[in-house]
Amino acid sequence: MTKLPLIFEDGHLFVELEGNLWLFDTGAPESFGEADNLTIAGKQFNVDNSYMGLTVEKLSQFVGVQCFGLLGNDVLGHFDHILDCTKGKLTVSTDELSYIGQSIPLFEFMGIPILNVRIANCEYKMFFDTGAQISYFQDDSLVDFPVAGSITDFYPGVGQFQTDTHQVPVELGDTTFRLRCGTLPSLLGATLMMAGTQGIIGNQILANQVIGYFPRRSALCL
Repeated sequence: MTKLPLIFEDGHLFVELEGNLWLFDTGAPESFGEADNLTIAGKQFNVDNSYMGLTVEKLSQFVGVQCFGLLGNDVLGHFDHILDCTKGKLTVSTDELSYIGQSIPLFEFMGIPILNVRIANCEYKMFFDTGAQISYFQDDSLVDFPVAGSITDFYPGVGQFQTDTHQVPVELGDTTFRLRCGTLPSLLGATLMMAGTQGIIGNQILANQVIGYFPRRSALCL
């Protein structure tokens, strides 16, 4: 078991490894960074220096924080994680960690976790993406929810884009979150449809929360 600093900065979630910030990104199937390898909880991983044309330099520009790389599910998927954003602490282990809370089943498409949510009494499948500073809802009903302004975001292979957002009550298990939701560019939206999903749940659900992320057991615990 290893405990690491967990940092929310400018809407993005980072874990500190050997004094360097790495974006904690469940929405990315592959990791990359300035170093050729990294070690977490005694396990060593080799990583590339870019992903889909996204370099560390570009990543730092997009998130507005100088970082050392991105941790995707090729690394995160080897561990149990307890993310305590109330204390800024990540507990990571190759052993099973226990956390008492409601267990939300996770599914997977191309290395990215998917979960079920309810919005306005309708059920939807959403990607769970801690690398996303807001959530996304690819449905015409989005405009029926309160306006929350526009925001600039980014996605590997696409770059930066701007979207109008709305405040949407999203039910995840027995918990309701009010999430700022935007709309993805058409190419990304089409990718969601291929996976049978209607959006993305971003890292807002982690703010001021303690959550267990257990990809090997296909579960998220609230």
